[in-house]
Amino acid sequence: MDEAEASGQMWRDEVRMRPTAEQDRDALARLVEQDWDPFEVELYEQAADPQVLSIDRAQRSHAGQYARHVRRLQARQQHKDC
Repeated sequence: MDEAEASGQMWRDEVRMRPTAEQDRDALARLVEQDWDPFEVELYEQAADPQVLSIDRAQRSHAGQYARHVRRLQARQQHKDC
């Protein structure tokens, strides 16, 4: 695996491990409901931004599509080896 592939794999692993933007937004909403801290409100507004949500969904979709692509390639290779 070359450096670019390793970097891409690290990014995809990170995307899959982190909470979704919706989960972050919901957790921050609960915090804001409790105490209206200005910093928490600002974080909530950023997490609730439709563009942030869209980017997060796109990144997760891309990572998932690539993982499926790799699995299909591995399955084809195993089938050829049989």
